[in-house]
Amino acid sequence: MPAIDWFPLWLSLRVALLATLAAAAIGIPAAYALVNREFRGKEIVDAATTLPLVLPPTVLGYYLLVVLGRNSWLGGVYEWIAGEPLVFSWQAAVVAAVLHSAPLLIKSTRAALESVDHVYERAARTLGAPELEVFLRVTLPLARRPILAAAALAFARSLGDFGVTIMLAGNIPGHTQTVAVAIYDAVEAGEGATARVLVIVVSLLAVALLSLANRLTPRRAL
Repeated sequence: MPAIDWFPLWLSLRVALLATLAAAAIGIPAAYALVNREFRGKEIVDAATTLPLVLPPTVLGYYLLVVLGRNSWLGGVYEWIAGEPLVFSWQAAVVAAVLHSAPLLIKSTRAALESVDHVYERAARTLGAPELEVFLRVTLPLARRPILAAAALAFARSLGDFGVTIMLAGNIPGHTQTVAVAIYDAVEAGEGATARVLVIVVSLLAVALLSLANRLTPRRAL
């Protein structure tokens, strides 16, 4: 069996971790706002958070190329700050994974926050606790297990992203090639043994993450 290049796996794990942290930083406040705030255009925002779940990955990748490419102002600002373009970099893979995983985390977190017994929140407000303190010390602890389960699923989704990643980050071995892209390359090149090893490793990681998510999800009493 040929030697396995493990770089794509380590890159995918790093990308998935950073993407999950970013998705949580974006998704938890977004879910809280959708649950507890009324504002104009709320339905549009709700639909926009769901859109990446239903659009083809190539469409999402195209949108990101337009918004973050070298000819866009966002891409230009990033290149001015970082000294290199965002597209076809490993950071682009993180952005792609965030777009791919954040909607799932937002939807799951929203459901978790809606399931919290609001009696405890009202009691904290009655005692004079400000809204941020109510969220951090009451709401978030009560919903922490399903939110952590959602984070585990978001990590798994980030780990397996292919379509958005290959359009935005490309397929540069040793630089931007994630494990999903490496599996595709191995199959195309007829390297069946390499593809099988990577597929088995990713599958085992996915099973472990799903098991963790199931353990964190509260079970309803019968």
